[in-house]
Amino acid sequence: MSQISILSTRTLSDEQRQVFIDADFDLLEQDFIEIKNNIFELNQINNNLIFSSQNAVLSLMEQNGWEILKTKTVFCVGIKTKELLELNGFTVDVYMDYASELAEIITLIYNKESYTFLSGNLRMETLPKALKSAGITFNEIEVYQTELAPFKISDQENFDGILFFSPSAVESYLTSNKIKKEICFCIGSTTAKALELNKVKNIVIAETPTIDEVVLAVIEHYKTESI
Repeated sequence: MSQISILSTRTLSDEQRQVFIDADFDLLEQDFIEIKNNIFELNQINNNLIFSSQNAVLSLMEQNGWEILKTKTVFCVGIKTKELLELNGFTVDVYMDYASELAEIITLIYNKESYTFLSGNLRMETLPKALKSAGITFNEIEVYQTELAPFKISDQENFDGILFFSPSAVESYLTSNKIKKEICFCIGSTTAKALELNKVKNIVIAETPTIDEVVLAVIEHYKTESI
């Protein structure tokens, strides 16, 4: 069997990269989006914080005096976001894998609380829309910006699989490239939907929305295929 060739649309960690090396895969990494943190004030924060990404946590920790917010109760999307928050002294009351799930929990059980949603410029409407509809007190602070970083992949490259970690990365990749017969491995259903809207059919979604699980999904897919 010829060597499997994989493109990751973001730079992986050393540990994630090693998984592909150990499996004897050919891996190319290219960042198709850039994250830029905003400077913002911490004087209009409600009783509870909502984070939907690790990027929002990292941006917060660049602000002067952010430590004072560690007394706030936190709701977040994603196990990795939860781990990053707890590593830096926050208490996470509730975390869910998807924003829609977190919105449901908040509106059903925690609807008497007030919230500040620390978000990015390209965040989905899921959480704000649900909170507004339920009449929940909240405000939103845009703490980082996601910018597309399109890159033209050489026509000489032929990949078996492409790794996508956000709808933004899908948009950025398709700005300068086409998806042909490659299998697209996605971090979650929202990213998969962005591909489906572009008529892509060969999609595998990770069991849980983490980068590690996407890497595992690739290994498992090609292990099964080779049997």
